[in-house]
Amino acid sequence: MSTTVRDVPTREAILREAKDCFARQGFDGTSLNDIAAGVGIRRPSLIHYFASKEAIYQQVLLDALADWGEQVDRVRLGGLNGWELIDAVLEVSFDFFRTNPEIVRIVRREALSEQSPLGVNLGEALRPYFLRSVAFFEREMEAGLFRTQDAENLVVTGYGALLTYFSDQSMLRGLLDDDPYSHEALERRFSHMRQFIRAALEP
Repeated sequence: MSTTVRDVPTREAILREAKDCFARQGFDGTSLNDIAAGVGIRRPSLIHYFASKEAIYQQVLLDALADWGEQVDRVRLGGLNGWELIDAVLEVSFDFFRTNPEIVRIVRREALSEQSPLGVNLGEALRPYFLRSVAFFEREMEAGLFRTQDAENLVVTGYGALLTYFSDQSMLRGLLDDDPYSHEALERRFSHMRQFIRAALEP
Protein backbone atom coordinates (compact mmCIF):
# COMPACT_ATOMS: atom_id res chain seq x y z
CA MET A 1 0.00 0.00 0.00
CA SER A 2 1.42 3.39 -0.96
CA THR A 3 2.08 6.02 1.68
CA THR A 4 -0.11 9.13 1.44
CA VAL A 5 0.78 12.61 2.65
CA ARG A 6 -1.26 12.17 5.83
CA ASP A 7 0.71 9.01 6.60
CA VAL A 8 4.07 10.78 6.65
CA PRO A 9 4.10 12.04 10.27
CA THR A 10 3.46 8.55 11.68
CA ARG A 11 5.98 6.99 9.34
CA GLU A 12 8.60 9.50 10.40
CA ALA A 13 7.73 8.97 14.06
CA ILE A 14 8.28 5.23 13.57
CA LEU A 15 11.72 5.84 12.02
CA ARG A 16 12.72 8.29 14.75
CA GLU A 17 11.68 5.88 17.51
CA ALA A 18 13.32 2.94 15.74
CA LYS A 19 16.57 4.88 15.37
CA ASP A 20 16.60 5.57 19.11
CA CYS A 21 15.77 1.94 19.98
CA PHE A 22 18.38 0.49 17.64
CA ALA A 23 21.00 2.87 19.03
CA ARG A 24 20.23 2.01 22.67
CA GLN A 25 19.35 -1.68 22.41
CA GLY A 26 20.82 -2.88 19.13
CA PHE A 27 18.93 -4.68 16.39
CA ASP A 28 18.49 -7.94 18.29
CA GLY A 29 17.44 -6.16 21.47
CA THR A 30 14.71 -4.16 19.74
CA SER A 31 11.27 -5.56 18.93
CA LEU A 32 8.48 -4.21 16.77
CA ASN A 33 6.44 -3.92 19.96
CA ASP A 34 9.14 -1.66 21.45
CA ILE A 35 9.00 0.65 18.46
CA ALA A 36 5.20 0.67 18.31
CA ALA A 37 4.91 1.42 22.02
CA GLY A 38 7.37 4.30 21.73
CA VAL A 39 5.32 5.84 18.94
CA GLY A 40 2.04 5.23 20.75
CA ILE A 41 0.53 2.91 18.17
CA ARG A 42 -0.21 -0.81 18.04
CA ARG A 43 1.96 -3.34 16.24
CA PRO A 44 -0.60 -3.93 13.41
CA SER A 45 -0.56 -0.19 12.72
CA LEU A 46 3.23 -0.26 12.50
CA ILE A 47 3.08 -3.18 10.05
CA HIS A 48 0.93 -0.96 7.83
CA TYR A 49 4.02 1.17 7.23
CA PHE A 50 6.84 -1.39 7.45
CA ALA A 51 6.51 -5.11 6.87
CA SER A 52 9.33 -6.11 9.22
CA LYS A 53 11.95 -4.95 11.69
CA GLU A 54 14.57 -5.49 8.99
CA ALA A 55 12.70 -3.09 6.68
CA ILE A 56 12.68 -0.40 9.37
CA TYR A 57 16.37 -0.91 10.14
CA GLN A 58 17.24 -0.72 6.48
CA GLN A 59 15.26 2.50 6.04
CA VAL A 60 16.94 4.11 9.06
CA LEU A 61 20.38 3.39 7.59
CA LEU A 62 19.42 4.35 4.05
CA ASP A 63 17.94 7.65 5.20
CA ALA A 64 21.08 8.47 7.19
CA LEU A 65 23.38 7.58 4.31
CA ALA A 66 21.26 9.61 1.88
CA ASP A 67 21.21 12.61 4.22
CA TRP A 68 24.97 12.60 4.69
CA GLY A 69 25.59 11.89 1.00
CA GLU A 70 23.38 14.79 -0.09
CA GLN A 71 25.22 17.19 2.20
CA VAL A 72 28.61 16.03 0.96
CA ASP A 73 27.50 16.21 -2.69
CA ARG A 74 26.18 19.74 -2.18
CA VAL A 75 29.64 20.78 -0.99
CA ARG A 76 31.47 18.71 -3.61
CA LEU A 77 29.51 20.28 -6.46
CA GLY A 78 29.81 23.79 -5.07
CA GLY A 79 32.93 24.74 -7.01
CA LEU A 80 35.46 24.33 -4.21
CA ASN A 81 38.85 22.76 -4.84
CA GLY A 82 41.89 21.52 -2.93
CA TRP A 83 42.01 22.20 0.78
CA GLU A 84 38.85 24.33 0.72
CA LEU A 85 36.85 21.33 -0.50
CA ILE A 86 38.34 19.01 2.15
CA ASP A 87 37.69 21.56 4.87
CA ALA A 88 34.06 21.93 3.81
CA VAL A 89 33.51 18.15 3.66
CA LEU A 90 35.12 17.79 7.09
CA GLU A 91 32.79 20.42 8.52
CA VAL A 92 29.68 18.84 7.00
CA SER A 93 30.67 15.38 8.23
CA PHE A 94 31.59 16.61 11.71
CA ASP A 95 28.24 18.37 12.01
CA PHE A 96 26.39 15.29 10.73
CA PHE A 97 27.93 13.04 13.40
CA ARG A 98 27.38 15.72 16.05
CA THR A 99 23.68 16.01 15.29
CA ASN A 100 23.04 12.29 14.74
CA PRO A 101 24.39 10.49 17.84
CA GLU A 102 21.97 7.59 17.35
CA ILE A 103 23.34 6.94 13.86
CA VAL A 104 26.88 7.01 15.26
CA ARG A 105 25.99 4.24 17.72
CA ILE A 106 24.21 2.18 15.07
CA VAL A 107 27.15 2.50 12.68
CA ARG A 108 29.56 1.51 15.45
CA ARG A 109 27.46 -1.60 16.17
CA GLU A 110 27.47 -2.41 12.46
CA ALA A 111 31.23 -1.96 12.25
CA LEU A 112 31.78 -4.38 15.15
CA SER A 113 29.37 -7.00 13.82
CA GLU A 114 30.47 -9.91 11.67
CA GLN A 115 27.02 -10.12 10.10
CA SER A 116 24.68 -7.20 9.58
CA PRO A 117 20.97 -7.81 10.25
CA LEU A 118 20.50 -6.88 6.60
CA GLY A 119 23.14 -9.27 5.32
CA VAL A 120 24.91 -6.27 3.78
CA ASN A 121 28.28 -4.96 4.86
CA LEU A 122 28.10 -1.26 5.66
CA GLY A 123 31.62 -0.84 4.32
CA GLU A 124 30.43 -2.08 0.94
CA ALA A 125 27.61 0.47 0.96
CA LEU A 126 30.10 3.24 1.72
CA ARG A 127 32.74 2.01 -0.72
CA PRO A 128 31.68 4.30 -3.63
CA TYR A 129 32.23 7.34 -1.38
CA PHE A 130 35.54 5.89 -0.21
CA LEU A 131 36.81 5.26 -3.74
CA ARG A 132 35.78 8.74 -4.85
CA SER A 133 37.67 10.28 -1.92
CA VAL A 134 40.78 8.18 -2.60
CA ALA A 135 40.74 9.17 -6.28
CA PHE A 136 40.45 12.85 -5.33
CA PHE A 137 43.43 12.71 -2.98
CA GLU A 138 45.54 10.81 -5.50
CA ARG A 139 44.82 13.43 -8.18
CA GLU A 140 45.71 16.26 -5.83
CA MET A 141 48.91 14.50 -4.76
CA GLU A 142 49.97 13.82 -8.34
CA ALA A 143 49.39 17.50 -9.11
CA GLY A 144 51.71 18.43 -6.24
CA LEU A 145 48.96 20.21 -4.31
CA PHE A 146 49.07 17.74 -1.40
CA ARG A 147 51.94 15.89 0.21
CA THR A 148 52.24 12.33 -1.08
CA GLN A 149 50.52 9.92 1.30
CA ASP A 150 48.84 6.52 1.22
CA ALA A 151 45.47 7.87 0.05
CA GLU A 152 43.44 4.88 1.25
CA ASN A 153 44.87 5.02 4.76
CA LEU A 154 44.47 8.79 4.81
CA VAL A 155 40.71 8.44 4.22
CA VAL A 156 40.43 5.64 6.80
CA THR A 157 42.27 7.80 9.34
CA GLY A 158 39.91 10.70 8.71
CA TYR A 159 36.88 8.45 9.09
CA GLY A 160 38.22 7.04 12.35
CA ALA A 161 39.00 10.47 13.76
CA LEU A 162 35.44 11.61 13.12
CA LEU A 163 33.49 8.54 14.19
CA THR A 164 35.56 7.55 17.22
CA TYR A 165 35.18 10.91 18.93
CA PHE A 166 31.40 10.72 18.72
CA SER A 167 31.06 7.00 19.51
CA ASP A 168 33.31 6.83 22.58
CA GLN A 169 31.26 9.17 24.74
CA SER A 170 31.58 7.42 28.09
CA MET A 171 35.30 6.80 27.75
CA LEU A 172 36.02 10.37 26.69
CA ARG A 173 34.13 11.82 29.66
CA GLY A 174 36.38 9.86 32.03
CA LEU A 175 39.53 10.44 30.00
CA LEU A 176 39.10 14.20 29.71
CA ASP A 177 37.31 14.71 33.03
CA ASP A 178 35.06 17.14 31.18
CA ASP A 179 32.09 17.18 28.83
CA PRO A 180 33.56 16.34 25.40
CA TYR A 181 30.31 17.42 23.73
CA SER A 182 29.99 20.90 25.14
CA HIS A 183 29.97 23.65 22.53
CA GLU A 184 33.47 24.73 23.53
CA ALA A 185 34.87 21.19 23.46
CA LEU A 186 33.40 20.51 20.03
CA GLU A 187 34.81 23.76 18.70
CA ARG A 188 38.26 22.79 19.99
CA ARG A 189 37.97 19.29 18.57
CA PHE A 190 37.01 20.47 15.11
CA SER A 191 39.73 23.11 15.10
CA HIS A 192 42.30 20.46 16.07
CA MET A 193 41.11 18.04 13.37
CA ARG A 194 41.20 20.77 10.75
CA GLN A 195 44.76 21.81 11.68
CA PHE A 196 46.00 18.23 12.02
CA ILE A 197 44.70 17.09 8.64
CA ARG A 198 45.88 20.25 6.89
CA ALA A 199 49.37 19.80 8.34
CA ALA A 200 49.41 16.23 7.03
CA LEU A 201 48.47 17.38 3.52
CA GLU A 202 50.41 20.57 2.95
CA PRO A 203 53.48 19.96 0.74
